[in-house]
Amino acid sequence: MLRFFKSSLPTQLLALVLLVLALRLPLLWAGLPLTAAELRALLVGERLHGGAMPYRDLYDGTAPLAAATFAALDAVLARPVWLYRMMALGLLFIQGLRLNLVFNRYDVHPERGYVAALTYLLVGSVSTDLDALSPLLLGNTFIVFALSALLPTSREGYDNRRLFRAGFLIGLGALCYLPLSLFVIVGLFAVVIFAANSFRSSLLLLCGFFFPYALVATFFFYTGALPGFTQFHLQPGLTDLIASGLPAGLQLRLLIVPMLVLGLALLRSLGTSLGLVFQIKFRQMMLVWLVVAGVAAAVERGAAPGALVLLLPPLAYFSLFLWQRYRQSWLLELLLLLLINSVLVLRYRAQVPRLESLLHMPAESRFGLEPDPRYAALRGQTLLILGPDDRAYFNNHPATPYLDWALSQVDFGHLNEYAAVVRVAQKMAPNPPTYLLDQSRIVPRLKQLLPGIFSAYEPTETPGLYKRK
Repeated sequence: MLRFFKSSLPTQLLALVLLVLALRLPLLWAGLPLTAAELRALLVGERLHGGAMPYRDLYDGTAPLAAATFAALDAVLARPVWLYRMMALGLLFIQGLRLNLVFNRYDVHPERGYVAALTYLLVGSVSTDLDALSPLLLGNTFIVFALSALLPTSREGYDNRRLFRAGFLIGLGALCYLPLSLFVIVGLFAVVIFAANSFRSSLLLLCGFFFPYALVATFFFYTGALPGFTQFHLQPGLTDLIASGLPAGLQLRLLIVPMLVLGLALLRSLGTSLGLVFQIKFRQMMLVWLVVAGVAAAVERGAAPGALVLLLPPLAYFSLFLWQRYRQSWLLELLLLLLINSVLVLRYRAQVPRLESLLHMPAESRFGLEPDPRYAALRGQTLLILGPDDRAYFNNHPATPYLDWALSQVDFGHLNEYAAVVRVAQKMAPNPPTYLLDQSRIVPRLKQLLPGIFSAYEPTETPGLYKRK
């Protein structure tokens, strides 16, 4: 099988696509529960499609380009969960094939074929975390496409437009998921090892990186959303982002197979001598890429949805050394079969009785979100949840800017300040929701502070639920 994928014919590409679809589609067809990150993306897309301006009419920290993507998908279909899943699958395919194309085109390794894409897509199928569309998965696509622009096309060095484009693509990635801005370090390192005029080339790269941020900041300035953009996207910076909801112990165990493959690949790469200077420099750059990917994952303690995708590009590169020619070729074939079977076991462990307990790895689907049964009768209503549990939004619609409860504390956490009370009144007055779900028990105080708005809400038979008269 491995020898088959070491060819660059269209037949091998078709076989690769069919293999990966056979691994991934059955579980997607059977259905996966909605994750916390997907629910937030659906709500953000719905509000923006409804006319809300991010950071001005919505208290949420989703990066602007990711939020715009969610709004565009909602314009295609209301709450398109299946479209999210198909787009996530398509993006993973695009990343793997694009990376494989770059490796082959620039001769980063003596051997060619679809082995890098095979490894990328196989390891990316270990966890169902990458079956969900996430800002990180979106942003990583731009980072992968930036790689080719970081490589010189001739001995004379870089084309200025390519460097600017590389920085621009990294900037777009950061506009999807802010910690991806750390990949500017990879770009600067590439400039140092490849470019003749490092200082001038570095400036071009940085100009390209800041250009999309300048455009976005200008747009938000003229729409009155620039203070919110700074407050909710830039100031929280690299730490205040939504988590995947998976326990840390499970996330570490899911990394066992990828880390084993990466470890073996690194060992073989260190023992392999490369003939071309370019190939040696490229390997150095991918080592820096691996370090930066680890730092970007550690920013959210590895809890960001789709964090595994950060590891896949360097893993796919170093796997070229793992699968390179070996005297006992049957060992490599056996290793590839073990990898495919490991992916099958981990991905479908919930469908095999007692396999989860045997592996001490509960399925990711057990940590998905389900509608809160206490509010099953509440459907199609406008709602404001005063608390961190968003499950009541499953069958209802947010009607105010207060979507992220942690960010909403800039108002609800300072009700002893006059300015915060005025902001609450301004945000609530234009479109008051039909229901309030008071998880924080602050409605009585809100009635005292803003009787003109909150006195219209009466308690229902369901504890904590208020209905507008």
